[in-house]
Amino acid sequence: MDSSDNNHRHSQRLPEKAEVILDGAMREFLEFGYAATSMDRVAAIAGVSKATVYRHFQNKEALFTALIQQLAQTQFQPVFNLKQAEQLQSEPRLVLQTLASKMLDNIMENEQMLTFMRLLIGESGRFPELAHIFIRSLEKPGIEAVSQYLAAQSKLQLADPEVSARIFIGTLVHFVLLQKVLHGQESLPMERDRLVNGLLDLICLRSGDRLNPTGI
Repeated sequence: MDSSDNNHRHSQRLPEKAEVILDGAMREFLEFGYAATSMDRVAAIAGVSKATVYRHFQNKEALFTALIQQLAQTQFQPVFNLKQAEQLQSEPRLVLQTLASKMLDNIMENEQMLTFMRLLIGESGRFPELAHIFIRSLEKPGIEAVSQYLAAQSKLQLADPEVSARIFIGTLVHFVLLQKVLHGQESLPMERDRLVNGLLDLICLRSGDRLNPTGI
């Protein structure tokens, strides 16, 4: 579909009116789900006309796409900006540890983000394109950034940096899903620091960093 292309112009700072519409759309999506949300309802809760909504967003999918792009910009793009870490020549374990901590903080301490993830899981069966948008906007850029960083760290001696990046991101995402999104803290608890340190041991095993964990 072309809604993602149509909303590329929203990838930077959105106009104030569009921000108001997105705020209303987020509340509607989280309360009623994707299928039950209409452009009429979004216009009403945002306090604007339906014509104004359509002037900024072509359709409901475009609205949802813009919300995901907004989450990517505010919650994840700063986390996965590894250029500064490379310039500072920090130890890989410390860089990955900081990355894991920020990523988990941004998701696990954000109830709106957790609710949005539950919505996405629930609606992805009927609307698979929503999941595709989420993966393209959030998960794929994160995996690519970590993969490129790991590939540049020769001391880690990783056979396949992309696989290691997927293990890194996948483990953290699974932890969030199991512990917070699916409310598994009581039935299958796991300490966050223990999981992260174990994950770092696996990735940094050959470099010797494993012998000097700094903790979180």
